[in-house]
Amino acid sequence: MGGNALVLRDIHLLPAPPWWPPAPGWWLLAAVLLALVVAVAWLRQRRRRQRQAITELFDRSVDAAGSPAAQVAAMSELLRRAARRRDAGADRLQGEAWLAFLDAQSPSRRGAVASDDFSRGHGRLLLDGGYRRDVAAADVQALRTMVRARFLQWMGAK
Repeated sequence: MGGNALVLRDIHLLPAPPWWPPAPGWWLLAAVLLALVVAVAWLRQRRRRQRQAITELFDRSVDAAGSPAAQVAAMSELLRRAARRRDAGADRLQGEAWLAFLDAQSPSRRGAVASDDFSRGHGRLLLDGGYRRDVAAADVQALRTMVRARFLQWMGAK
């Protein structure tokens, strides 16, 4: 062999890139995910406060009415205002048509069970309960439960 022998050295690989700091794409992804988490948390908190405010509005309005008949009248007024969100002319319905509208808007109507709580149950108190001299407190409480649920549903708090 001659004097021109080539000296070969081992191949040295570059060191692996460090895991910290991450590449700019990972920073961007982390920022987008953080913004998404903050936005979802803010929307949930806002929705919770809105539900709470609507619930308090109903409870304060009904509690402010002194007599059971006045409570029925207050519930009727709140329910009619909320009904406008479903149908612009719903608050002008009278008598049996009003009760039928309330029953037709029941979530259970969509399923197999028909709901007639307003037209045949305690909901009938909405027709003349605000004008009666004496209204049983138990009937008002049962009506309040039904009306409150429907009011919260229509106001988007449920």
